[in-house]
Amino acid sequence: MKNSQYLKQYVQMHPDNKMAWYLLGKEYKKNGQEGKANYCFNQAGGVYEAFEQSKVPSDMLREYEEELLRTAREREMRTSRIRRVLLLVSFLLLILMPAAAKAPGDGSMMTAVKPEGQTKTVPAAQSSLDQEKAGDSTADTLLFTAREADGAVSARGLAGLVGSGGGKVPSLTAVLGMQRSGKWLLWKERLPVAYTVEREENGRTTIQSYDSASCACKPPDAGALADRGAKWQRRQEQLATLWSALNSFRAAKGRLPESLGEMTGDFPGNWLAGTTPLMERAFTPLKAEAERKGEKAAQGAAADRNAPGGDSGAAPGDAPSAGNGGAEMPFLSQPLAILVDKQKHRLAVTSGGIIIRSYEVGLGGTRTPEGSFVITDKVVNPNGHDKGEFGSRGMQLSDTNYAIHGTNEPESVGKDESMGCIRMKRNDIEELFDLVPKGTKVQITEGGLLPGVTQGSENPFSLKAAGNQTNPRKQYHWLN
Repeated sequence: MKNSQYLKQYVQMHPDNKMAWYLLGKEYKKNGQEGKANYCFNQAGGVYEAFEQSKVPSDMLREYEEELLRTAREREMRTSRIRRVLLLVSFLLLILMPAAAKAPGDGSMMTAVKPEGQTKTVPAAQSSLDQEKAGDSTADTLLFTAREADGAVSARGLAGLVGSGGGKVPSLTAVLGMQRSGKWLLWKERLPVAYTVEREENGRTTIQSYDSASCACKPPDAGALADRGAKWQRRQEQLATLWSALNSFRAAKGRLPESLGEMTGDFPGNWLAGTTPLMERAFTPLKAEAERKGEKAAQGAAADRNAPGGDSGAAPGDAPSAGNGGAEMPFLSQPLAILVDKQKHRLAVTSGGIIIRSYEVGLGGTRTPEGSFVITDKVVNPNGHDKGEFGSRGMQLSDTNYAIHGTNEPESVGKDESMGCIRMKRNDIEELFDLVPKGTKVQITEGGLLPGVTQGSENPFSLKAAGNQTNPRKQYHWLN
C-alpha cells in the first residue's frame, strides 16, 4: 500500500506519464482494488495494451517502478524538510513577536467570524466547535479564507495561515477552495472546504484535508463548516460592494462620504442601490481604513515628487489588514470591476484576479463599442416602466448612448441583436445593479478573456432599496 501512495503522488505531479498510471494500476490490482486499478489502466491508454499483450521481462517493469518510487520518495522528503523549516520559522516568529504586534502574513486574506450560537460539530475540529456550542466566551474566533484549490496544502500557504491573526494565533482556520480557469480564480456560491488548520494550546498544528483525492483518506463531514463558509462568502460580497462604493465616491468627489446615507440617496445620489445591517455597521471602520489608505497614498506620491525623476502619480496602497481596530475587512479587497467579453457574450464582475459573477449577455456585434467606461447613472425602471425595451434596471456607460440594461426580448441574450447596448435577463441585471456601485469601471473587449461559463447564484445578491432611484426628468435614448 505504501508503494501505491508514492505512485499516486507521482501521477498527481506527472499526469501525462502513462507508464506511471499503468504501474499504479498494477499496485491497486495486486491489493484487490479492481475499480481503482481499472481507472488507472484507462489513464494508461496504449501503454496498458502494449504491456499486457506482450511478454515484457518482469525485471524491466520492476526497475522502472523502483526508479519512479525513488523519485517520489525523494520529492516527499524534500517537501517534508521544507515544510518543517517553514513551520519552525513561523512558530519562532510567533514566540518572539510582542503580543500586541501584528503577525506577518497577508491580512487581507483572512477575516474573523464570531461564534454564532449552536453549531453542528465537525470531527476535525471537535474541541474548538464544542467550545462554541457551549457558548464559551473565551473560545477563539473561527477564521475563514479562500485560496486556489490545487489539491494540496502548500508549505508556503500553511506558513502564511499560521503566521496570521494580528498577534493571536487562531484555534481554527477553514480554507475554502476556488477553482482556477486560465488566469482567473472562480468565486462560486458555496465554495467547498479544502482543509482546516487547527492550532492547539500546546503549539501543535493539525491539518485536516477535506479532499479525499489529495489526502488518500475518507475526510470528515464538512457540512457545518461549509454552512458557515457560505455565510462568510455572503458577508464578503456585502463588504466588497461597500468598499468599492467608498473608493468610487472618493474618485469622483475627491473626498469620502460623511455618512452611509450620502451614498444611498435619491437619484443621482444612489451610489449604492441599498444597504444591509452588516454594511451599516461596517461603514465607519471601512471609511477609517479608506482614510488610512488615502493618507499612505498621498505620502507615497509626495515622496515620488521629491525624488529625482519622480512623478505625481499616487502610490498604490496596501490591502486592508485583518483585525484592524476589531473591524472586519473585506477579503475581496480590490475594487469591483466589470469586464465584458464580446466573443463569449459574457459579463463578469471581478475583484482583482477573482471572478465573482459571470452572466450571459446580449450584444450588438461590431456596434458594441470596445474600451474603458465608468457607470455614471444607475436607474430603476428607465423611462418610467419595467417592461419596456430597457427592462427594470439600467446603468449608463460614461457620457455615451450605451448602457447595461434589462430587455423585453430575453431570447436575444447570448446573441448580437442589439444596437450596441449590453442586454441582460431581468434577474441578472437586478442582481448586478445591487452588486456594483455607481462609478464602477467597465472594460469591453473583443473577447477571449473570460471563461465561457455562467456563474450566478441560487440566492442572488440583493440590498434593501434606499431612496428613489427612478429618474422621471430624463428620457433615455440608449442604443438598445
